Order: sequence, then structure tokens, then C-alpha cells
Amino acid sequence: MEIETGSESVPQKEQLPPPAPAPAVWSESPRGSRRSPAVRRVLIASVAGCVVLGGVLVLWPGSGGKAAPPALGPAGRAMAAAGAGAPAALPDLTVLIGEREAHVRKHPGDDQSWAVLGAAYVERGLRTADSAYYPKAEEALRTSLKTRPEGNAQALTGMAVLANARHDFRGAKKWAESAVKLSPKRWSTYPALIDAYSGLGDAKGVGKALETLQELNSGASVMALSGQVYRDRGWREDAASKLMDAAALAEGPAAKAACLYRVGELSWERGEPSEALRYYEAALLSDPDHHPSLAGKGRALAALGRTSEALRSYQSALVRQPAPGYALELGELYESLKLAPAARAQYDVLRARVKQEGFNGVNDERILGLFEADHGDAEAAVDRLRKEFKRHGSPEVADALGWALHRAGEGKEALKYATRATKKGPRSAVFAYHRGEIERELGRYGAARRHIGEALRLNPHFSPLLAPEAEEAMNALGDPPEGGPEEMYAPTPQAAPPSTPRPPSEAQPKPTPRTTSPQT
Repeated sequence: MEIETGSESVPQKEQLPPPAPAPAVWSESPRGSRRSPAVRRVLIASVAGCVVLGGVLVLWPGSGGKAAPPALGPAGRAMAAAGAGAPAALPDLTVLIGEREAHVRKHPGDDQSWAVLGAAYVERGLRTADSAYYPKAEEALRTSLKTRPEGNAQALTGMAVLANARHDFRGAKKWAESAVKLSPKRWSTYPALIDAYSGLGDAKGVGKALETLQELNSGASVMALSGQVYRDRGWREDAASKLMDAAALAEGPAAKAACLYRVGELSWERGEPSEALRYYEAALLSDPDHHPSLAGKGRALAALGRTSEALRSYQSALVRQPAPGYALELGELYESLKLAPAARAQYDVLRARVKQEGFNGVNDERILGLFEADHGDAEAAVDRLRKEFKRHGSPEVADALGWALHRAGEGKEALKYATRATKKGPRSAVFAYHRGEIERELGRYGAARRHIGEALRLNPHFSPLLAPEAEEAMNALGDPPEGGPEEMYAPTPQAAPPSTPRPPSEAQPKPTPRTTSPQT
């Protein structure tokens, strides 16, 4: 959440506590803002459970004072975490929401409290994967904007974070750019702007916004965001360094868990499931409620052959948060184990969850399109993903559209999108495999061998269903022929993938074993 503390935005009769960045959309005073020397020396603390409740603000001398600030209550701790750019503990966030709800019932004209409440709802929805909080957040943020229609950068940033949470990146860009234009030195808006540009595939916009953010702030939350941007650029060593530094400096267990999870994801993407598992488990030790780490743990355990443990981890993640992506991953794991009824049950969970999230304004078109391409109606997936690509042309959507076109038998057009994804997106085994399979179908065997081989080198465990197919494809392609362009020679035998999904039990073409390792 975000809270304005600058003297220009806080009425004399009721001042509010310190800042915080996105994703929680709490605010800070920009560097260089005008403050009295006394204000610069004070420590802001909470009293009676919440610093914003009733306009309470306690100032303690910064040097030479005999008194110590009182212990923070739950809502005060949520504010303090947000001020450091860290996720608040869920129990503290719940208390803050309750107190803000009570406050705005008594003071419906308090635009800042409405903005804080809206931001807290977004944070709660993101942390619990419960999209039911998003309509509440929108109502609170729009009430703040209605109450204070001019100069309300706090609520504008909240609307940007909400739009990102709903995967409406065009909307997020509009809201965030409006907030930046209004207050360009306000650093907590830039994470929302970076998320929006990332969702739109605007790498230049991401770079420029990150550069500005790093000039305005250098805290742990900015390090973590920098690490994520570096990962998207393929700078894995730089990303890991930034994320480890952010984890070491993290304020609170939830923030530490988020950073450790991201380091685990880097290890997973490098094809190191044991290392990834170590970081996922460390994240869960820090924050047992961190459901992305539970799903990541399931993925890593499956790659290590610890299938029963993997299933339990996925099931635990889904019980806590039935996210569509987790349901798809678990369903495909069941399918790889030839447990078709269990797989279908998870796919039903996915459909139901996507439908429910749609009621709350969440755009799940990409994941639903990928699901339909591999397990349902490929042509319907193409229609769905074409529309999504027009809205949000990110590398992730380009990859999904290319794969759906391939499954629907439109290989030439598919290759255009798959090439875009591999050139503009992060280093991804899935992207490389999708492109290689499309090239194989088109008879571009040298390129297919190169990209499918790259996928297996990056992460030989990238999918319980597709990684074995990648191995079979490399066997079918065989070794590159001697002399002349490879495209002039067909491998023996050539086993192009079908244009529609096949049941896992269907017989696979028998590959011709390679005599040597694949060459690139």
C-alpha cells in the first residue's frame, strides 16, 4: 500500500505514516521534497495498533532523545514493512484492512485512507491469489479518486498495481504513466510502471523506468525488482546476485521468501532442480504461506523423481491457493504418470478458476490459451491468443500464440511468433522447444536440432510432458549430415509432431538413437 507523508499532500489535522513501493502501493516522500529539519529527524511510529487510525502520528527525536518509540501493533508493522518496500505479514495486513474499513465508515471523505484500503486489498489478493479482493480494491481506489480527483498520485498508483494484478497491462500503463506525470520523483510508482511495460513487451520502457527507479531508491525492494528485470534480459548471474543481496537485506520473512523463491526460479531455469529445491525450501522456512514456493517445490521434486512428494507439494499449494497455473502444472504431472482421471480433475479446476477470476476482472487468456492448445481446442486457442497478443504483445503471449498456431497446423505463421518470443524474451527452455518443434514441422531440421537441443541443455526437466517429447525429437532428427546445408536432408525417420494434441497413452513413433551428442 502507499501512504503520502509529504507536507503538500497531508492535511494539518490528520497526518499519515510512511511510504512504501509497489506491489503494495504504499507511498513515500520523494527525494528532495521540502520538509522542515524537525520532520527529517523524527521517527514515525504507530500507537494503539495503527498509525493512521484517527490521524495519530507520533514524532520521536532522532538524536539525544530519552524516550524510545512504542512497539508497533499489527497494522503499524504492516505500515513499517510497506515503508521498507516489503510485503506485510498476512495477519498484520488483515488487521490493517479491518482498521481502515472502520475508519472510512466514520470518515468517508478521507481520500488517503480509501487509497490505503484499496492498496491493502490488492496486496491481500496478490498474496493469497484470491481475486475476490480486486473488485473491493477498485471500489476503494475509485472512491479515493472521486473524493480527491486532482493530484491523487497515490490512488493512481493503486489503480496501476490493481490493473497489473488483473493482467490488464495496457490499463496499468495508463494509470502508472498518469501517476508519474503527476509526481515524477515518487519512486513507488515506478515498479508498477515496470510491470506494465513488461506485460506489454516494451523492453525499452522497462529499461528507462528501471534506470529512473534506481536513481530514486536503492533499497532491497528495488534490488529484487532489478534482479527480475535482469532475469528477463537473460543476465542470470547479475539477476542472482541482485536477488541474493535483496534477500539478505529483506525486511521481514515475507520479503525474504519472495527473493529466495526468485533465486530458486533462476536455478530451475538453469536445469538445477536440487539447487532450486534448496531455495524453495528456504523460502518456505521463512514464510510457510508462500504458495509459489510450494508449487516450485513440487516442480523440482518431480524433476528429481520424488513423485509422491511432488504431488503432495502441488496439492498443498492448490489447497491454499487454487491458481490456474498450479492446476495446469499438476494436471500435466498426473498426465505424464498416465493418471488421466486425476489430470482431468485438475483441468476442471483450471477452467473453474479461470471463470471465477474472470468475474473479478482477471485476464487469464494466456494460460487458458496454452491449456487449450495442448489439451483442448487448438483453433479456439488461436482465436483467444490472437486477441490477447493485440492487447499485450509480450514474449510470453507471442510464445503461446506461436504454439497454438503450430498445434492448429499453421506452422509458417507460428514460426513468426515463436521467433519473436525467443529473440525478445528471457532464456527459456519452453520457448526454445516450441520454436524447435515448429521448425521441425516445417522441415528446417538444422534449426530444429539447434533449438530443441538448446531447450534440453537449458533445462532437461522443463516439462513432464514436453521434455520427453524433446528427447524423442532429438533422436528422430539424428546427427547433422556431412556436407551441404542441413535443410536439404531429411532425418531418418522424420517424426513431425501432430497438429492436434494426442492422449498420453497414444503410441509414439520409435526414434532412431543418436550415435553422438547433438551438435549445434
